[in-house]
Amino acid sequence: MRAAPTILHLDMDAFYASVEQASKPSLRGKAVIVGGLGPRGVVATASYEARRFGVHSAMPTAQARRLCPNGAYLIPRFRLYQAVSEVVMGLLRELSPLVEPLSLDEAFVDLEAGGTAFDSESARETGERLRADIRAATGLSGSVGLAGSKMLAKVASEEAKPAGLLLIEPGTERELLAPMSVRTLPGVGPVTGEHLRRAGITTVGELAEAGEDELVRMVGRSHGVGLYRMALGLDDRPVVAERDAKSVSVEDTFDVDLHDRVRIRTEVQRLADRCVQRLRGSGHSGRTIVLKVRRYDFSTLTRSETLRGPTDDPAVVREAAARLLEAVDTTGGVRLLGVGVTGLADYTQEDLFAQSMAAEEAAAAAEAAAGAAGEGATAAVGQEADGAAGAGAPAGPAGPAGPEGPGGLGGPAEAPEAGGPAGEPEQAPERRWAAGSDVLHAVYGPGWVQGSGVGRVTVRFERPGSPPGRVRTFRVDDPELEPSDPLPLVGQEDPRTTR
Repeated sequence: MRAAPTILHLDMDAFYASVEQASKPSLRGKAVIVGGLGPRGVVATASYEARRFGVHSAMPTAQARRLCPNGAYLIPRFRLYQAVSEVVMGLLRELSPLVEPLSLDEAFVDLEAGGTAFDSESARETGERLRADIRAATGLSGSVGLAGSKMLAKVASEEAKPAGLLLIEPGTERELLAPMSVRTLPGVGPVTGEHLRRAGITTVGELAEAGEDELVRMVGRSHGVGLYRMALGLDDRPVVAERDAKSVSVEDTFDVDLHDRVRIRTEVQRLADRCVQRLRGSGHSGRTIVLKVRRYDFSTLTRSETLRGPTDDPAVVREAAARLLEAVDTTGGVRLLGVGVTGLADYTQEDLFAQSMAAEEAAAAAEAAAGAAGEGATAAVGQEADGAAGAGAPAGPAGPAGPEGPGGLGGPAEAPEAGGPAGEPEQAPERRWAAGSDVLHAVYGPGWVQGSGVGRVTVRFERPGSPPGRVRTFRVDDPELEPSDPLPLVGQEDPRTTR
């Protein structure tokens, strides 16, 4: 525990929703819900306006729609969130070399290590300056907590929300914590909180009065000792600049259960590729490939395979995931699939490339065999191939419903192609536009999708910093309308805004 409040905790306010409100002027001051939009979607973040209706993160989107039917429901745009996060984290690293990110919108900072604060006055000045710098650089607000420990700094930032700053003076911790709910403390979830409530303990002060022995008896030694120390405000954990990743994974929940084995295999392959992209983005490789399957009855199965050494090769990960899928019964239907890599390392085992080459050679051989078989096909067989192609391609219109689904980076999710009879031109698939995704029109410039259906897409044309824009409706296949990258919230001019 420090004698000065030089540990800072920053938590951006309703981050995803705030980015959307800053990006879309017509949504400022309105209820915004970001997350999966399908029947099985989940809320990632809700604006404070939406929270007044009882909407919160991790809530099913269907339930959120019942509570807040007039809210704006948008897909996440992770590319933009990542870009804004990098700006915020850059400001934090200007304060100290010891910055411990917890997520895109949350981090601890050791101000003493950076020489930016040594007492309460300088810590408060640094915190206020940081909030102003974040507002100037991003247009967003963040809440700041300052204390002599990480636990208390996080408690302080939570109490300061939204858009505030709270400094806990050393020596006042117990007085401040005493009236707070036990759920305020890290690690006290619904189950532990209910267990303590039944024992007559609802506040942190009552938790401290119960004593260490009683808490150990109630919840076990490791948890009981930790709870008692937190109730006294004791926490000596340092700010750690580098947090080692333990695993990298991606998963998708589907609007409709998947039954087609070919479609399931295709989805697993796609997830494997996305997982490798994340793996490479983090600068890691991994030894153990993990497949997660949640079936129609909500039973969840995980299968894993450990390779001879770490890899970041997509062909190797795809092959391992496919082998793991063969051991899973998907007869009744699948509602969720996930692929992950654990046992992370900073290097790649060279001899594993032999596996990749073998996989590629096998795929090439299969293609050659298929081509040879097709050369002798008659015209009649060629005309029947349309149905066979449909069975072998991803056929379902039900895409992933979670925040990581297609279109989550701002582009439309295109329907799978269907081949026509031999000699006839294939029809272009109907483009699909997800609510909240960025678009660019050849005449009207940049905008975002408000909604689509019945062959039409509604777009509001506005940009960050502009007044609320006008709404126009187009055919979904309008050649002058195309997906676009997000515009910056503040700062540099984008040439598209001058149209």
